[in-house]
Amino acid sequence: MTSLDKPTQDTDQTQPDDARAVTEAALFEAFGGVRGMVETVLPGLLFVAIFTVNKNLHMAAIAALALSLILVVVRLAMKDTVKHAFSGVFGVAFGVVFAMFTGNAKDFYLPGMLYTLGMALAYIITTLAGVPLIGLILGPIFKENLSWRTRNPGRKKAYAKASWAWGLILLAKCAILFPLYWWADTAQLGWVLVILKIPPFLLAVWLTWVFLAKAPAPIDVFAEMEAEEKAAEERKAAAEAAGGRHRREG
Repeated sequence: MTSLDKPTQDTDQTQPDDARAVTEAALFEAFGGVRGMVETVLPGLLFVAIFTVNKNLHMAAIAALALSLILVVVRLAMKDTVKHAFSGVFGVAFGVVFAMFTGNAKDFYLPGMLYTLGMALAYIITTLAGVPLIGLILGPIFKENLSWRTRNPGRKKAYAKASWAWGLILLAKCAILFPLYWWADTAQLGWVLVILKIPPFLLAVWLTWVFLAKAPAPIDVFAEMEAEEKAAEERKAAAEAAGGRHRREG
């Protein structure tokens, strides 16, 4: 059994302040931070605002897509990470395609609603399977990969709690939105979606931070692998040096 496979003792000790700061930074990186949240809200907000005023599906859809593309261009110009902005573009583009194809403005929101439902089920199913999705998302960011599954039981428990929180919060959001999709008009559905865009997300992120802040610190498997490689190189160099001495003495 290698050191990467050996289980560590499960403790209830909370992380020190510096580790909590690392946790906070990792969550911001994973979920886009304040700027990422704003970028996810603006296209939908522009769509519902334009449609509320003039009921013009084409104008509202094109404006939302154009804004998403502008946000990507701004990030590219600033040489910033574009993964969250690009995900926003794809989400808006799917919404535009759905709405244009059906001619129903409410269908602009349908792909995002289905995605939310799919993510809710993914969080719950992966947690029941013993590989909570939050752990799969954050593991590489914390440089622990999947070590939490076998070596850090306290951390696995925290990831499970966080994944349950995400799944249930998103399911609750779907329970509000899908009835509105059938019963409310486009403007009502759009404004509710805008209102529900950030608060559930912030609640889920905050609960994730709470659970992880109380969990054992992540195991840096990359540092361990580098240490093992360095130790192996040192052993190899020592063996070669010893062999050289034996040959000279012989």
